[in-house]
Amino acid sequence: MSVNRPDFPRSRASVAVQNDFAIAILRIAVGALFLIFAEYKVFGTEFVFGGGFERWIRQFLAEGSAYRFVVPFLRGFALGHARALALLSAYGELAIGISLVLGLWARAASLCGLVYMLSLLFSANYPGPHAVFWQYFGAALEHLVLVLCFMTFVMGDPERVFSVSQFRTGASTSVRVAV
Repeated sequence: MSVNRPDFPRSRASVAVQNDFAIAILRIAVGALFLIFAEYKVFGTEFVFGGGFERWIRQFLAEGSAYRFVVPFLRGFALGHARALALLSAYGELAIGISLVLGLWARAASLCGLVYMLSLLFSANYPGPHAVFWQYFGAALEHLVLVLCFMTFVMGDPERVFSVSQFRTGASTSVRVAV
C-alpha cells in the first residue's frame, strides 16, 4: 500500500541512496571508534602485556557486573588465557576498525564485532538480580548501541558506498528500485 505524501516528494531511489550514504557514514564512524580503542591496546603495552585485560576481567567479577552464566567462563577460561585473549581483543578491534573504515569485508567484520560486543555486554553490564526490565537495557547501553550498529551492518549492504569494495568492483552509487 502506498501513501501519497505531497510534503515528501523524494523518490524511492533517492531515499535508498540517502540511506546507503547514512549507513556508510555510520560504518566509517564505528570503524574509527574501533581504531581509536585498538590503538592503545596494539601500540601500548599495558593492556596486553601489563595485565590491563586481566584487571578488567577481575573488575567485572569483583563488581558483580558479569551475567551469572558468564562468570565461570571469565574465572576459568578468560583469566587462564588472559594474554591470548588480550591479543585477540586488541588485534580484533584493529581488524574490525580497518575493515569498517575501508568497507572491505564489512559484513564479516560486523559479525565479529557483534559477537565481541555481546561478550562485553554479558561480561560487564549485568544490572543486578533485582533490576527491573528497563535497567537491563540502561546498564548495557554502552555496548548495546554498537550491537545494534553491527546488526544493521550484517543485515544491510554496508559496502554499497564509500568502500574499497565499491571501487574494486566499479559499482556506482546508483540504486535500482522496483516500482
